[in-house]
Amino acid sequence: TYYYEGGIVSFVEWLNENKEALTPVISTNGERDGNIVECALQWTDGYNEVVYSYANNINTIEGGMHLTGFRTAVATKVNEYARKRGMLKDADANLSTDDCMEGLTAIVSVKLQDPQFEGQTKTKLGNAKLRPIVNALVTERLDFFLEENPKIARVIVEKCMSAARAREAAKKARDLTRRKNALDGGGLPGKLVDCKSQVPED
Repeated sequence: TYYYEGGIVSFVEWLNENKEALTPVISTNGERDGNIVECALQWTDGYNEVVYSYANNINTIEGGMHLTGFRTAVATKVNEYARKRGMLKDADANLSTDDCMEGLTAIVSVKLQDPQFEGQTKTKLGNAKLRPIVNALVTERLDFFLEENPKIARVIVEKCMSAARAREAAKKARDLTRRKNALDGGGLPGKLVDCKSQVPED
């Protein structure tokens, strides 16, 4: 049985006990249209995304609308901030949601009337109205936090950008291996034949 004086903020601190935290725990809570939303998040130097989502204290292990709203808000805010501060140039692609979630530990908890659970195990929240509610609250909080803490904001963006670089490097390495295998594989399959010509223009 867990009981924490500090609620989900303490929960996040406990989850990150043995990790190097890059930020303080950022938390928000609010009520919209009778739905109560609580979120707490903290970036660490790790590579895994550890996010637990709950609906009426039920662990929604398959996620759902509340988690989608949360992830979208985090990615949008980090990208916006990086562009505004010139860390991402116009020609650069946006950081992916996974890049922004790398090393992030978070709890997303919602309380609502009439929850609709989906999926095989009924552990995915299907109430669509929760997505914009969670999104708005997290966006608002992150907006304020990043503006108020430029040093920490830079650390967050750099962490996400290094995740993007690692992802790109891994993709290039995979593509290179595949390409090499295709060329080593004794020509093309079936009716297709490798082109052979001594004329460079061809």
